[in-house]
Amino acid sequence: MADPFEVRMRFSSQLEHLNASTTSAQKAAQYALKYKDMDEDLHSCILEQLEKTNMNTRANIMYFIEHLLEMASKERHNDYVRMMQRDIIRVVDAVCPENGSGAANVKVVRKVLQGLQTKFILLEQTVIEIEGCLKERDTSANDFSLSSPLDGNDKSAAPASTTDQDVSGSQPTQRNGVSIKPTRRQIEQRIEEDRERHKRMRESMWVVPSNPIDQARKFFAETSGLGEDDRILGDEDIIEFRLRVKDTACTRHRTRGSRREERPRSRPRPRTTNGAPARHYI
Repeated sequence: MADPFEVRMRFSSQLEHLNASTTSAQKAAQYALKYKDMDEDLHSCILEQLEKTNMNTRANIMYFIEHLLEMASKERHNDYVRMMQRDIIRVVDAVCPENGSGAANVKVVRKVLQGLQTKFILLEQTVIEIEGCLKERDTSANDFSLSSPLDGNDKSAAPASTTDQDVSGSQPTQRNGVSIKPTRRQIEQRIEEDRERHKRMRESMWVVPSNPIDQARKFFAETSGLGEDDRILGDEDIIEFRLRVKDTACTRHRTRGSRREERPRSRPRPRTTNGAPARHYI
């Protein structure tokens, strides 16, 4: 049996080094399912990493959670699903806090929540309630948390405390222990990771599920609701289709009748007996 402390440390290291690739998320999810007997410890490890890492790592962990819950559902290990359903509010608060430091992660949270709802892992009512909280935290692109850390012309900004680090460091600028701005390195890393995710998203658009049920669910999720205009167009298409079928049937009937009239009448052949014409006696 593996040492619980060692398993926890390795899992924490995998979460810290997550990136935008699907391989890293699947590898960490497989590791969590491998030691599913320690699911409570690993779940608490996920929450701890969300609360102490930077903005980009939180986004990567959020995408990892979607992979983990999907794989756990397929393997019928519902403990991870149950614990995440219980602590989903805490996860959302950690990924995009109310102080605005995680405003760039609001779209990430929405996308993951919609994916979990499509996979029937989260209830629709739960997603709607969380969406109401996200609307208050969603800010515009001019929000201070997304502004460049290299802007030195802002004279109205408050002086940084002694915990502020250089823009080339690995930690964001902090005031009173709260992350205010991402560093230049984090901004560049986020741009590269978003580019990689968009590339995978375009590739996944052409992937057809092998299971017909999954394919039907995908079509249903991508199809918009029917309106009054759609019903009117549908009725018009049905009427046009019936008229075309009727015209085609009438055309075929007339063609067959004309062919029968044009066919010449054949003369009766004389009766023969052993190759010679038969004789008729009166």
